[in-house]
Amino acid sequence: MSSTPLTILHTSDWHLGRSLYGKKRYQEFEDFLNWMLTQLHEQQVDVLLIAGDVFDTTTPSNKAQELYYHFLQQVAQSPCRHVVIIAGNHDSPSFLEAPKTLLRALQIHVVGSPSANIEDDVLVLYDAHKQAELIVCAVPYLRDKDIRTTQAGESPEEKNQHLLQNIHAHYHAIAERAEQLQAQHASHPPIIATGHLFATGGQTIDGDGVRELYVGSLNRVPAAAFSPAFSYVALGHLHVPQMVDQNPNIRYSGSPLPMGFGEARQQKSLCIVQLLAGQATVSLLPIPVFQKLVSIRGDWPHIHNALQQLTPSELPVWVEVIYDGDELISNLRERIDHTIEGSAVDVLRVQNQRVIERLLQRTHQTETLEEMSVTEVFERCLTAHEIPEEQRPLLREHYQHIVQSLEENDNHSA
Repeated sequence: MSSTPLTILHTSDWHLGRSLYGKKRYQEFEDFLNWMLTQLHEQQVDVLLIAGDVFDTTTPSNKAQELYYHFLQQVAQSPCRHVVIIAGNHDSPSFLEAPKTLLRALQIHVVGSPSANIEDDVLVLYDAHKQAELIVCAVPYLRDKDIRTTQAGESPEEKNQHLLQNIHAHYHAIAERAEQLQAQHASHPPIIATGHLFATGGQTIDGDGVRELYVGSLNRVPAAAFSPAFSYVALGHLHVPQMVDQNPNIRYSGSPLPMGFGEARQQKSLCIVQLLAGQATVSLLPIPVFQKLVSIRGDWPHIHNALQQLTPSELPVWVEVIYDGDELISNLRERIDHTIEGSAVDVLRVQNQRVIERLLQRTHQTETLEEMSVTEVFERCLTAHEIPEEQRPLLREHYQHIVQSLEENDNHSA
């Protein structure tokens, strides 16, 4: 058994191709990937784990793909010996796995969906001397169809309970196979696991875009699902860096970039895991800010002053403004544009709570715009403007075409 620790870098939730209120973020993604390449050298990383949601959609743009493959090419030329990539709920398993055979020749292992033979998802990684140095139970996002068979007469609660039981069973089976392989190697390599799931007690932030993975209430996976044989569990899906059940060796690395303004003040990080004699020591590596995001909320004097403090910046600043003052201001956008004119400040989102309340005629006091779909907002607007019923079907059809066109442009733009 080696007396030198094995160094693992755990990251997830890149969401390559994601935009923010129509603003492309490719430069941020590129800056992050270049920074991480530097860390692979400086931290002397042996194994890179990417725990899902590599891309933001199942049909990533050409530019997003270019960033991904260029990064992998550079990793293959770095001191990092192995890369393990699993699919998240945003990824297309078949798309990720398409170059699987080619990538394996570069010691880049991709698991998009669970294999029919669970042994194929237990990866034994070897060092330069052909000694087994690590066993990875590469578990991707487990889709409902991958692990559960529907039974006639099941209630929703029973379906969810069976789903959770099958997630437990999958981790138990893959851990059991990993322990069998471990016993076959004189080096007794440590075992780690991956996952892309929503753990019990997981913390999210408003506006981070994290989705519930399964329908129903019994969809959170407890720490007990992970075998004690796992020295470390590298998780993806939640964007806030955190431990699971206060266990320092079961972690979410979190997203490397803030996915929304709600994450603007959050310190992003990567997990550096040192494995020695089967014991894991974890430290967090802070990620620099590649694009400054600022959320401003308040009445007009507060918003005006906050914007004025940002205007001297020579670097681009992306801003969200939420006006919740008592005065009804109809020209809020014009006031904001006048305040930031000629500066590097770019206000991506303006929410005028007072106008929204009047326009949407909220039926519930606690209802907010964020809780409504784009279709619901459009329907409220039709009602608020008293559009005749006979005109609405054609307007709805045109509106859906516009929404679909915008989504397609965002997904496929380079």
